[in-house]
Amino acid sequence: MNKIEKCICKKFQIDFMNSENIKLKTLEMTFEGTEEFRGDANQIRGFFASKFNEYDQLHNHNTDRFYYRYPLVQYKVLDRMPLIVGVNEGAEILKGLFDKFDTVTLPHEDFEITERSIRIKKQDFGLTKGIFFYEFLTPWLALNKENEEKFLETRNPEDQKEILRRTLIGNLLSMSKTFGYTVPDTIKCDVDVEICCSKYKTMDFTSFTGVFMVNFLIPDFMGVGKGVAKGFGTVRKIKENRRKSESFQFH
Repeated sequence: MNKIEKCICKKFQIDFMNSENIKLKTLEMTFEGTEEFRGDANQIRGFFASKFNEYDQLHNHNTDRFYYRYPLVQYKVLDRMPLIVGVNEGAEILKGLFDKFDTVTLPHEDFEITERSIRIKKQDFGLTKGIFFYEFLTPWLALNKENEEKFLETRNPEDQKEILRRTLIGNLLSMSKTFGYTVPDTIKCDVDVEICCSKYKTMDFTSFTGVFMVNFLIPDFMGVGKGVAKGFGTVRKIKENRRKSESFQFH
């Protein structure tokens, strides 16, 4: 095989690998101060929504209407470190606002920023032939109140897992729709999670922590499920844990 043939072959392989997923532009913004950050994700969101109200992507509202779409800007606090994630258009907006504020106004204090950083990436999103493992860094709000009642009434653990598998697939399909991505084949997944309780919109919701596996690429620190704009369901890719993987059943 000559150089030209190798080049064509290589290009074909790259195109073939990318044919099932897309690239997302992501931005991760963090900031620090002289004191420990004592706010939460919802309070950071409130600050941005108030200070930069003209950008509806920051708060998903237009006058009195709420946009039911996957949020392109998501607010999180991980290990007491504020993190704001922007995707595509959301990344561009955050980049423009990077140096437009020196303090974050919280209900109990003003947090003065002494250091800030951004990381901009192009990341793969979508169906893959390989299997990837993820952990939930924040609780996953998988169920609405109707599904929650059905889940809690189901006594069979395998039936409960099947509800969560279907929910996770639904979450990924919903995300894909926002990005104009048509999933070309079946999403297969399994979950290994524990039940916990989280407060969302002043209500108590059943939520989940743990890990999952799926044939789908999700950029680190993006959220899945309900409440992702306020930090819920934040995921990060992890290496396969052989002992843990024995508890998975790929569906």
